[in-house]
Amino acid sequence: MTGQSVWQSRKQSLLAYMQQNAIDLAMITSPTNVYYFTGFHCNPHERFLAFTLAATGEEKLYMPLLDLPEAEKHADPRSTVPISDTDNAYEVLKKYTTGSERSIGIEKEAVSVAKAERLQAAFPQGSFVDLEAFILSLRMKKSEDEIAKVRTAIHMVEQVVAHTVSRAAVGVTEIELTAELEYQMRKLGADRPAFESIVLTGARSALPHGVPGPHKLENGHFLLIDIGVQAGGYCSDITRTFVIGEPSQAQRDIYDAVLTANKAGIAAARAGVPLSAVDLAAREAIAQRGFGPLFTHRVGHGFGMDVHEQPSVSGQNHTIIEPGLLFTVEPGVYDPIVGGVRIEDDVYIRADGTADVLTSYPKELTIIGG
Repeated sequence: MTGQSVWQSRKQSLLAYMQQNAIDLAMITSPTNVYYFTGFHCNPHERFLAFTLAATGEEKLYMPLLDLPEAEKHADPRSTVPISDTDNAYEVLKKYTTGSERSIGIEKEAVSVAKAERLQAAFPQGSFVDLEAFILSLRMKKSEDEIAKVRTAIHMVEQVVAHTVSRAAVGVTEIELTAELEYQMRKLGADRPAFESIVLTGARSALPHGVPGPHKLENGHFLLIDIGVQAGGYCSDITRTFVIGEPSQAQRDIYDAVLTANKAGIAAARAGVPLSAVDLAAREAIAQRGFGPLFTHRVGHGFGMDVHEQPSVSGQNHTIIEPGLLFTVEPGVYDPIVGGVRIEDDVYIRADGTADVLTSYPKELTIIGG
C-alpha cells in the first residue's frame, strides 16, 4: 500500500464511522492523530492544529502559518488553512464551517476545558461526541508498513543498547550513560527518545520508573537500561538488565525468575487467547519462584506512534488477541535491597496468529564492566 493510499484508507474508515453514527464533523486535534490521518506532523505548542473531516467528505487541515510549507507536502493546498499568530483560530474555524453542525466528533482526552468552551462557542447548536475509542481501535492493529517502521526503530535502539553496554564500567554514573546513549540515538538517525530514558544501578534498579542520577556503577550491582527511540513516526521500547561484576546467588535467582516469566509471557501470546493470558503466564512463573509480591505492574502495553497505546496487557484485560496487535512483554521483579530486573521484548501478532518477537538483543544474564 502506498503512503498516499494509507492516509486515504484511514480517512475513509473515519468517514464510514461518522456516517454510521450521524456525526456531522470530525475534528482531530491531537498531533499524533493528525499525523495518523494526514501524514503531516508538527508540534504546534500553544498554537491551533486540527484536521477536520465533514460528513460530506470535505477535509481541512488547520495549522500554524509557520508550518504551512511542510503541511502542503501532505495535503491538497486547497484544503490547508494556515493560522497566523495574530489570528483568532476559532474565528477562522467558524469561517470554514457552517456553524450548524449538530454532532461534532472530538478526542475528549486531547481537548482541555478551555478549548471545549471555545468549541462550544464556535458551534452553539452542536453537541460533542468522543472519537477517542474508535481512533484507538484503528491504531491498535498495525499494518505491515507500520511494523516495518517499528523494526527500524528497534534496530536503532538495539545498537544503542550495545554501545551503552560497551561504555558501562565501575565509576561511570547513570546520568553519564544516559547522555551517551541519547547522543547515540541522534547519531543513528532517531528523531528523539521515545520516552525519558531509564538507566538505573544498584538498589535503584528496583524503581520501575526511576530517574537517572549521579549514582555510580559498582561491582555487584544490577544495571537496568529501559530505552526506546522514535524514528519515522514510530517507537521502539526495550529493557535489558545486566550485572556489574560477579552476580550473587540472590541476583541470579531474580534474573532467572524474570527471564522465565518473559519467555512464558511470549509463549502465551497468540491470536484467539485473551490478553490476560499473557500477563498471567508471566506472573505465575514469577510467583512460583517466590517473587510474586515484587512484580508490581502489568506485563505489557501496546505501542506504535506513541510508546504507550492500546492494548493494555494486564490480567484484567480479557480482550481476545487478534492479528495486527503490537505490544511489549516486560515482567519484572523489584527487590528494594538486591535491586530490580526487567526484561522487555516487543511482540507483533502476525497474520497467521503467531507471535513475532521483533526485539533480538540477547537476554541471557550478561556480566559487564567488572
